[in-house]
Amino acid sequence: MRFLIWARSILLGWATLLVLAYVVERPLIHWMAPLFGASWIATAHLALDGLTLTATGWVVGRFNRPKAILTAVLFAVTLCFWEFGETLGLNVPWLLRLVSNSFHDSRFLDSLIASAEINILLFGCLIAGAGLSRAREKMVSIVDD
Repeated sequence: MRFLIWARSILLGWATLLVLAYVVERPLIHWMAPLFGASWIATAHLALDGLTLTATGWVVGRFNRPKAILTAVLFAVTLCFWEFGETLGLNVPWLLRLVSNSFHDSRFLDSLIASAEINILLFGCLIAGAGLSRAREKMVSIVDD
């Protein structure tokens, strides 16, 4: 039974991620590009990616509240196998290629560090969103009710 709850949460997370990334974020970036200009569009794109993954983490955690963080980590593992292209800044296969290339040529080291920072930030947004979905604990009071 627990497996079905995790599977449901992960599938709903994928649905949320794809809808937010392709239906909401992508058109919003194209609409905002003239407003921000070329120098700020990458920053705006990263901020929207963070919001997308935070919302996705919230959905994943919300549908498995007792194990919200663990479910988000399992969902994050499923994200590690996909390349989203320019739509989402999360790209673990590219990061692994940069690791391999940096062993052969030190010129790849700067790109490796930047890519690792972006992936860590985006995975952190996902986990933070799951943390926001957990049930609130009852406030402790010194007065009996």
